[in-house]
Amino acid sequence: MSELDIQIPTTFDPFADANADNSSAGSKEYVHIRIQQRNGRKSLTTVQGLKKEFSYNKILKDLKKDFCCNGTVVQDPELGQVIQLQGDQRKNVSTFLIQAGIVKKENIKLHGF
Repeated sequence: MSELDIQIPTTFDPFADANADNSSAGSKEYVHIRIQQRNGRKSLTTVQGLKKEFSYNKILKDLKKDFCCNGTVVQDPELGQVIQLQGDQRKNVSTFLIQAGIVKKENIKLHGF
């Protein structure tokens, strides 16, 4: 038996490297900009994931003024504060957040259609 060195296969974890490299999972926080369809042609744009240190009401005031639309800040138990705007404002909101220096371009996720 000593001549036949039997190798017992070890378990292989394909995600071991990913877990080791990204030990601080969730450290890269994304800002999610989504669109929700209402009734007919009406739609709603939601912005979530902004840092808590920002004043949501001041951001909302500037967004409403720039895009000539109405909006509100909604408190959600799971998602925290979410900005809601009337209409499809996804591209406008993403460019506004980048130009204002609130979020970097690589941290924005656009969802919908």
